[in-house]
Amino acid sequence: MKLTILSTSDTHGYVFPTNYVKKGTQLGFGLARAATVIAQEQAAAKEQGPVVTIENGDFLEGSPLAYYVARVNPDRDPQPLMNIYNQIDYDCGILGNHEFNYGQKYLQAAIRDAKRTILCANILDSNGDPEYGQPYRIIEKAGIKIGVLGLTTQAVYKWEKATNISGLQFESAYIAAKKYVPIIREQADIVVVCYHGGFERDLTTGKPNDIHVGENEAYHILEAIPGIDALVTGHQHRQLATDVFDIPTTQPGFRGQAIGKITLDLDRDANGKVIVVNHGSELVSAAEAPLDEKVLKAANGLNDEVGHWLDQPLGHIKGDMTFTDPFAARIDETPYIEFIQKVQMATMGADISATALFNDEARGFENPITMRNIMTNYVYPNGLSLLNITGADLKGALEVTARYFSSQDGEIIVNPAFIHPKRRQYNYDMYEGVDYRINVAKPMGQRIENLTYHGQPIEDDQRLRIALNQYRAVGGGHYPMYSADKIRAESQGAMSEIIADYLQEHPTIDATANKNFTVVYDPG
Repeated sequence: MKLTILSTSDTHGYVFPTNYVKKGTQLGFGLARAATVIAQEQAAAKEQGPVVTIENGDFLEGSPLAYYVARVNPDRDPQPLMNIYNQIDYDCGILGNHEFNYGQKYLQAAIRDAKRTILCANILDSNGDPEYGQPYRIIEKAGIKIGVLGLTTQAVYKWEKATNISGLQFESAYIAAKKYVPIIREQADIVVVCYHGGFERDLTTGKPNDIHVGENEAYHILEAIPGIDALVTGHQHRQLATDVFDIPTTQPGFRGQAIGKITLDLDRDANGKVIVVNHGSELVSAAEAPLDEKVLKAANGLNDEVGHWLDQPLGHIKGDMTFTDPFAARIDETPYIEFIQKVQMATMGADISATALFNDEARGFENPITMRNIMTNYVYPNGLSLLNITGADLKGALEVTARYFSSQDGEIIVNPAFIHPKRRQYNYDMYEGVDYRINVAKPMGQRIENLTYHGQPIEDDQRLRIALNQYRAVGGGHYPMYSADKIRAESQGAMSEIIADYLQEHPTIDATANKNFTVVYDPG
């Protein structure tokens, strides 16, 4: 018979086929589309053998709808969102790193509301025991025992606000897999590892291609741990369907773009042991799939509430705060970025500020500014932190951010390491309160030129107060000069709330940009 393993990953609460930038936009993704594909694939596969369906993590945060449920809806209860996901016949669910963004109490409520069995072997309590769900599950279907192991990227602690992960330990996914795969192998005919993490090496050459050691461990897991029959991955938002060390693996993109599908052709040997005689992997696109009626029904009223909330005017602009080219906006300061910096500095009482243009869907604020503008430009629910740093810290951070750029024939381009294996535009920061130049012609680590504060060169031992989002404040994005021990204050709300509050006090704002930084290619 044939065993089919279906999976979604990194749906991030995107139920409808929209990125919320333009009202009424219909795009080729969304849980409502993915649900249709899953139901079709489940029905077709059941004629050939058992089906196991996995939700592979990062479902609780990411979209304006998910934010509305967690932060705006008076109940602040994940049940409305979980009810939508419960319309899909998942067997198991894995936790992603973004599941912790709204705190452990909210996550625990989501787990209680989930119909699927939550699996997590490597997020441990203070005693070293699995804290969320069970480490693995043995599913018996059609006389076949299928063992499913759940793993989460260990790097959660690198990014998450400390109060959101208090009392937790994040073990290496490799170490957990090495422990549990042999245990599962003794009980099950087939071992499936489901990992909210990706590959740290190029799948063709085997060369390392990841920045943060330990964030992704899938290559090492498959290379070093025998007994795995299939691997479901995620986290990197890649679209992969391939064999690694002759083991089928998938990664289905994000926002419900596609469904991962692994098939294992099974037989029994002379001793009656189940063996895999053939295997395959593919991605099934959801881009053209009709919207699932059950999902639509579960989400309909909620979607109307979200739409109304997104379109309420919050403030007016004198001038233009939009842009058309995100790459150009990272080289030449825009009024939108300067406004975000002003909000951060005013809120936290900082000398300087840093922020990013988080993805290439951002286009700045339209007039009037609405929550739709805010949520589609500032896509993460992070709050702000105020840090005490030195001039040496600032110089180090600027050199890290300057790595975002590379050059080709004298032209400035994006460093490929920020595109593959995962897009990391959010790790390039622009700074306010200081003046500086990034010279891409210089070697990495020597690119920052003419760095001044109030017209004076910055000394290494100079004390400065900087406003950062909470992801960056704890070193997220490979900024080791920022750390929790340097934090002096934190905001109470998320950045979207902070912007909305600022607009209540400043209902009309000027679109200005002081052009305090430049990015050039100057061989000298």
